[in-house]
Amino acid sequence: MGTLVTLAEFLPTLLRGAWVTLQLVFFSTILAFISAFLAGGMRLSKHRSIRFASMVYVEVFRGTSLLVQLFWLYFALPMLLDIRMSAMTAAVLALGLNYGAYGSEVVRGAILSISKGQYEAAAALNMSPWLRMRRIILPQAMVLMLPSFGNLQIELLKGTSLVYLITLMDLTYQGMVLRSFDNSRTTEIFALMLLIYFIMAYSLTLGIRYLERRAVKGRV
Repeated sequence: MGTLVTLAEFLPTLLRGAWVTLQLVFFSTILAFISAFLAGGMRLSKHRSIRFASMVYVEVFRGTSLLVQLFWLYFALPMLLDIRMSAMTAAVLALGLNYGAYGSEVVRGAILSISKGQYEAAAALNMSPWLRMRRIILPQAMVLMLPSFGNLQIELLKGTSLVYLITLMDLTYQGMVLRSFDNSRTTEIFALMLLIYFIMAYSLTLGIRYLERRAVKGRV
């Protein structure tokens, strides 16, 4: 009976926070995906300046703390450059650019793993570099990218737990607020938070596995 009371008391508030978390994951994943492909493609450019710009982006975002990046975007930029943004915007930018930097190495590695014979065959068919990439290289590389992208998306979901420190009312924020009102129910609150995070993460895992099966269908 006590467990049911706890669910009735805390679950609606935690689910509101979970909805914010899911929105954050959705928009951050889109930005991370775009950033990963742009930076990964730039790392393969023939132009040294383009490769250097991509390297700077990747090393800065991989080599610094996600928490510091959140604080920089939300607290420091308004003070230094008078650039103000909402907590959601700052969180999406920090998460998307951070995990996009990691994803760029996945993109670069997957493209480089495609045999040179594929490029030579496409060139023999008089395909342009863009058509060659779109029709020949990327479809094969995507099969290799999906498992790593799935892992990064799970990491991104877990990384969202930091955004409560910039006052974004996500799942962790709501859980901490509930705990501040009733410290004696800490165990129940955190258990519910763990369960909700697990359900979201496992749902993402199932989605990625489905995409992997679709990607390899007809290629084996």
